[in-house]
Amino acid sequence: MHDSQINPFASLGSAPFSRRRMLQQTSTGFGALALSALAQQSGFAATNQELNPLAPKPTHHPPKAKHVIFLYMDGGVSAMDSFDPKPLLAKEHGQPFKMKVQPTQFDNVGKVLKCPWKFNQYGESGIPISDLFPNIAKHADDLCVVRSMTSNFSEHTNANYFLHTGHGLQGRPSMGSWFTYGLGSESENLPGFVVLMGGLIPPGGLDCFHNGFLPATFQGSIFKNGDAPVADLIRTEKTASAQMRKLNLLRQLDESVLEQAGTHDELESAIQNYELAFRMQTSVPELVDLSQETEATQKKYGLDAPEEFTRTYARQCLTARRLVEEGVRFIELTCPNIAGLDRWDQHAGLREGHQKNALAIDQPVAALIDDLKERSLLDETLIVWAGEFGRTPMAQGDDGRDHNPFGFTIWMAGGGVKGGTIYGATDEYGYYAIENKLQIHDMHATMLHLLGINHTRLTMRFSSRDMRLTDVHGKVVHELLS
Repeated sequence: MHDSQINPFASLGSAPFSRRRMLQQTSTGFGALALSALAQQSGFAATNQELNPLAPKPTHHPPKAKHVIFLYMDGGVSAMDSFDPKPLLAKEHGQPFKMKVQPTQFDNVGKVLKCPWKFNQYGESGIPISDLFPNIAKHADDLCVVRSMTSNFSEHTNANYFLHTGHGLQGRPSMGSWFTYGLGSESENLPGFVVLMGGLIPPGGLDCFHNGFLPATFQGSIFKNGDAPVADLIRTEKTASAQMRKLNLLRQLDESVLEQAGTHDELESAIQNYELAFRMQTSVPELVDLSQETEATQKKYGLDAPEEFTRTYARQCLTARRLVEEGVRFIELTCPNIAGLDRWDQHAGLREGHQKNALAIDQPVAALIDDLKERSLLDETLIVWAGEFGRTPMAQGDDGRDHNPFGFTIWMAGGGVKGGTIYGATDEYGYYAIENKLQIHDMHATMLHLLGINHTRLTMRFSSRDMRLTDVHGKVVHELLS
């Protein structure tokens, strides 16, 4: 008879005794009882990764920041229309493009297209920012603007995987998963990696937020927009004691399997998830109840804005601040759903599309920066504003821009970066990065460094090699650090 017919758990494989399994099976389980009692002491629990894989972990060096808020600009913002002014485009508007170009996504190379918006210099730093972002512009001295970012991919799906995982193909862990794997989380009642969905799933799907080959505990938890952000979180039992009896039964069943099969990621993660979900039944409704905020705070973020898409992003930004206060390690915000638009991906209708997308995020993002600063949280929170690539300086059709991975802009704020600075440069048209050229791997390495992690040491053994977020690439850009 086949092994799996004798033992239904044989397919799960076997593994060496873990400390927990040894204690459970030694002296009729009294060792596990003692271990459980010790684990209730916060000092012990915080260092026992086997009992709580999301417990805070020691860093490689003193961190500048504790949390990341990643403002994901899905679709690709045009740098020459936002943070990288190019006067030559106005001078040569409507003329044939004179520079040699790489093949674009749709290979529709039109004439030079000027920026429809005016640029002004802001703050003591004098950083030029277009009229698309009048509120973010007020925080120019907090921004570290990187104008020389590049990507290896010009198509959304692969570029999204590259931005999120450091690899252009499906299946690798998201950066949020890597951060929580390396650092754990300071939150006891919420996941360590939270994705606030604005209504659109990006090209590449939810795999952009997947744990890949890391343990399932580190997968991004999707919070949808609205009063019930997490599915199946509402308590169905009449009493808490009834639910606890059900959870205890599930735990006993899962642990009985572990006793026979040994350590197994899916089962270990299931046990952790049941317990976390129970705690989230209380913490999540309180978290998303923004009525607890003052009327002034709600108005500052734009919860009373006339446009629904602005109100949506305002809720996300305010929720992100509350998640930081709760100790969540990595928070990602996605774009809201705007009728008639495909994210920031304006292959036509540049003026209308970028204007509406900017209207959605400008006030809420500025309020987030301001609010974190007022609460003395900006210094320990790294904000990163980035899309998967930029857009071309020549027109696609009459009034659109194609994808451009050869030189685009991101910015960072807080968390130990040098505010009021500009790093790198593109050519006079804004097509190629020509000064201090950076890759996505460099961005990841710098982000990890700011949170106290050496990116070359954050690894997971998989497929017979040590994998990492930055692969075999990446350097920390010290010029961006305060």
